[in-house]
Amino acid sequence: MMARIIYEQTNPVNLVNPVRKRFCNLLEAKIKQPTMKKQFVFTFFLSIVTVGLIKAQMSPTVGPEKGTLMIVGGGAMGTDLWTRFVELAGGPAAADIVIIPTAGEDSSANKAPREKEKLMSLGVKNITILHTRDPKEANQESFVAPLRKATGIWFVGGRHWRLADSYLNTLAQKEFNAVLNRGGVIGGTSAGATIMGSFMVRGDTKGNSIMIGDHTQGLDFMHNVTIDQHVMRRNRQFDLIDVIKSRPELLGIGIDESTAVVVQKNTFEVIGNSYVGIYEANQIANSAKYPSGQNSSGGPFYYLGKGQKFDLQARKPINQQTMRTNEPAK
Repeated sequence: MMARIIYEQTNPVNLVNPVRKRFCNLLEAKIKQPTMKKQFVFTFFLSIVTVGLIKAQMSPTVGPEKGTLMIVGGGAMGTDLWTRFVELAGGPAAADIVIIPTAGEDSSANKAPREKEKLMSLGVKNITILHTRDPKEANQESFVAPLRKATGIWFVGGRHWRLADSYLNTLAQKEFNAVLNRGGVIGGTSAGATIMGSFMVRGDTKGNSIMIGDHTQGLDFMHNVTIDQHVMRRNRQFDLIDVIKSRPELLGIGIDESTAVVVQKNTFEVIGNSYVGIYEANQIANSAKYPSGQNSSGGPFYYLGKGQKFDLQARKPINQQTMRTNEPAK
């Protein structure tokens, strides 16, 4: 039991980790070996590995340490959402925005997206369309040059596996993160929302009804998070439950259409017209009542509405909505 005790004492956040049990069992088996030399060597090994595990699990923030994410659940975006994005990018005069349409079909990705027209109507003058299907091109200095002066990036919807195929582990991905590190904003809708998490659902090339498919690695702007979209509009509100059951270390965020979360460090705020679902292992296991402050009979997930904020590290709402009194039956 010594290994388990040491590990748990040095893991203050006590994260749920599917590797943890196997790791502890391995350490216990090794420590039981009789010789003093083996015990000394393995104790030293234990301290190194434990520090490595803690560093891997304890990122300073769940969201970006600097900058902002604006993650939209698809559908029509009101002017209020677009205005917020432009403000986060520095305002109409200063904003330098790169639109990435790579998630779309070739027919749409190779022409100016409607997002450009919307941004221009809000007074943004510096707009670049950046697209490739070739990760080798995404590794070229000439390709990433517009990203190096950008204050904002917008990922258009479509299929997020196309974004993964084009940009994961490339110079472009490095420059995406650099925009955040300069205090900029990265936004996206639908597929452009899901790509921002560490784990992608609906990423299978055979179809988006497959929750865990052949593409699961996201751009990891949010750590230990998976993001679904069009949740209520397309009756997807139950789809993340089994995902979180199988990967309890993840926080699931299900965003409905015309709605967004604005993420800064360990907090997000809900904006827009609809709701955001929270899918978390403890809630799924216990069906606690009133997690967001509203009357309910409990359940595996709950919703947050406009103006509500959420602590991504504690995985709890920050400001709960006022409880409604029970109304008499009519």
